[in-house]
Amino acid sequence: MRQIEDAGVGVVRLTMHIGLGTFRPVTVHDVTAHRMDAEWYRVSADAAETIAARRRSGGRVIPVGTSAVRTLETVAGEGGAVGSGEGWSDLFIYPGHRFRAADALVTNFHLPRTTLLMLVSALAGREAVLRAYAEAIRKRYRFYSFGDAMLIA
Repeated sequence: MRQIEDAGVGVVRLTMHIGLGTFRPVTVHDVTAHRMDAEWYRVSADAAETIAARRRSGGRVIPVGTSAVRTLETVAGEGGAVGSGEGWSDLFIYPGHRFRAADALVTNFHLPRTTLLMLVSALAGREAVLRAYAEAIRKRYRFYSFGDAMLIA
């Protein structure tokens, strides 16, 4: 982390207490019928201000992890400004979602039919994700929570 910060990358820490709902497979045909379990999040005033300053200077916001994306998207306003706050989020991000806070994402490779993979597809597009996953399978990447990671920009 020190090397990343020394390179000029601003780092903020967010909190989201992940529950089983994040990992529960989506079993409905119509994804709009799937319901996320609410998970508790917190974005400090300092974190929100650091993100705002980065945006003002023309920088991008690149969350590490789908939970960080969900947290930021929960507290983002229509114009993309990230506010501070804490509470419960049941935000389910799937293709068609209009991202307000996240410009890119660092995440690992997720299993099929999960809310995590749907969030990745919403940001990168289904076809791009299918190509990336085909490459990952061909090169024997490790999937799920402790596997290889990718930058979606």
